[in-house]
Amino acid sequence: MSTDASSPTDSPEPPAATQPTPADTTGQTAVAVDSASVARAASAHRKRVDLAGNVIATGRRKTAVARVRLRSGSGVVTVNSRPLEVYFPTVKDRELVAGALSHVGRRQLVDVDITVTGGGPTGQAGACRLGIARALKDFDGELAEPLRQGGLLTRDGRMKERKKYGLRGARRGTQFSKR
Repeated sequence: MSTDASSPTDSPEPPAATQPTPADTTGQTAVAVDSASVARAASAHRKRVDLAGNVIATGRRKTAVARVRLRSGSGVVTVNSRPLEVYFPTVKDRELVAGALSHVGRRQLVDVDITVTGGGPTGQAGACRLGIARALKDFDGELAEPLRQGGLLTRDGRMKERKKYGLRGARRGTQFSKR
């Protein structure tokens, strides 16, 4: 049996055009695909904008949920259709809500409408703060880094601990009785 080298069925190597080049074997192509998928995943976060052009974001703290609408304006902040000073009478809560705006210097440049439900005053103020920070990030992408550095984009995950059976509360036991 004589073998002919020109026969395509007997050739063990594929044509030269399909062989990988040295640049392909270094993994550079795989890195390009990974960075493209990372860029696609990063752009998967779409900012929510309503028909009026307001940026919409949600903030949560304990059991409070705040829906925030942010737009260019003169610095008016309303909470549940009331001015910030009326809804949050304590200075601590007002500073917590306006903290994100003051941190990036946008206190007098944007109007904020907040609808907040659940929880108490401190939880609602924390939810408003996170919602405003997220809305500012979507409103102007350059503010994301200063907000993150200030810890304003991190959700506070502390929640009330659940009651356990056999106890009076989450951890408190029953009172000891000697007799």
